Amino acid sequence: MENVTTVNEFLLLELTSTQELQPVLFMTLLIIYMIDLFGNGSILVVVISEPKLYSPMYFFLGNLSCLDICYSSVTLPILMANLLSAHKAISFLGCITQLHFFHFLGCTESILLAMMGFDRFVAICYPLRYTVIMNFKACILLATVAWITSFFYALMHSVMTARLNFCHSLKLNYFFCDVKPLLELACGDIRLNQWLIFIVTGSLAMAACFLTFLSYLYIISFLLFKNRTCRGLHKALSTCASHFMVVSLFYGTVGLTYIPPASATSVSQGRYVAVIHTTVTSLLNPLIYTLRNKEVKLALKRVFGRRLKLSV
Repeated sequence: MENVTTVNEFLLLELTSTQELQPVLFMTLLIIYMIDLFGNGSILVVVISEPKLYSPMYFFLGNLSCLDICYSSVTLPILMANLLSAHKAISFLGCITQLHFFHFLGCTESILLAMMGFDRFVAICYPLRYTVIMNFKACILLATVAWITSFFYALMHSVMTARLNFCHSLKLNYFFCDVKPLLELACGDIRLNQWLIFIVTGSLAMAACFLTFLSYLYIISFLLFKNRTCRGLHKALSTCASHFMVVSLFYGTVGLTYIPPASATSVSQGRYVAVIHTTVTSLLNPLIYTLRNKEVKLALKRVFGRRLKLSV
């Protein structure tokens, strides 16, 4: 019978064992984190304070920016702290909390991206009914469903993981706390946890991904068959290019992180892709939306221009 260990903390995998690189990585992550906070914070401020952006698309964009700030804050501060610490540990409660918010915010983002795709579908394919279908109450309801559904989904994983016994090494083979690395350290029957990952997580991710790309397929088909020209395809792609880039980046990194690896090298690469998923994705989202969106760029100039005048 395996010895059950009383767990007070877990040891996290270090990003690099080279001492000289740790300060460089720390500064890199700090810069990424500050740009992430500033970029997403700026979009959030503009969406809230600029009346011209009071529309469903920017309501969901504001939600996404708020979510990205929280998402990167779940992993980045601990990653940076461990780069400067000799004891790279996280408490048991801190680990379960990190796991909960990681899945809570990740699931919320996947559902929000599906809703943003649906919003663009209605706006382009049914412009005359857009304000009726995507009214303020409907947007609030959709966002509330996304956040509440994701909270209980993450609660399921955090509760089911917290009840496990651990009898192996307490060193996680990962840079932060997630379900699969913790299951590797658990003893006893973990089939239910694996079933939940495969069925519940897989179903939610595939449904959100399918609905998102289905919206874009309908948009492209609608514009192509309506215009029957190359210009129609160009219009379809340029209209939703920024959102499509964000969706591709999100699901691309998720796929590389969670699809079962074929080799030990793939496992190592997957760990680093997971870091990219939680850091760079949140960083690029505001850049993608502002660089390709004239309304957001003009609103940023107006809002921060007014603030600069008031400060002078």
